[in-house]
Amino acid sequence: MSASTSNDVAGVSDMGKMFRVWMSAVIIVLGMGTAVTANAEYADVLLNKYAEKEGVRPVIYPHWFHRIRFRCKVCHFELGFKMRAGSNDITMAKIIDGQYCGLCHNGEIAWSVEHCDRCHSGKKGLKTRIYGGDQTSGPGIW
Repeated sequence: MSASTSNDVAGVSDMGKMFRVWMSAVIIVLGMGTAVTANAEYADVLLNKYAEKEGVRPVIYPHWFHRIRFRCKVCHFELGFKMRAGSNDITMAKIIDGQYCGLCHNGEIAWSVEHCDRCHSGKKGLKTRIYGGDQTSGPGIW
């Protein structure tokens, strides 16, 4: 069996291409419907210090998603996020100004603030915390 066939482009088969096109279509269709509220998963950070007071749903920050792509120091040193749930004074004004999430979520590196429901997807009433427990086996108390 060869590493590449005439149907492969850079090691991606036609079946793989079809799957990616199909998944992209599903994601687009799902995104066009009404906004869906979400439950947090283990290790997600729930942000609701200001959200519901401002009339929007709480933010569910997928920590695991970012953590598998970046080292801790990127957000917790270079971007200034404190390592304690609720201790960061994150506001939309600061994000739009390029602070906190806004350093990457600026429309060039990652989506920007026009896509509210991508972050503000939590069910009403969720409290700011790390889902799954407020202590870890790491070096500090979160």
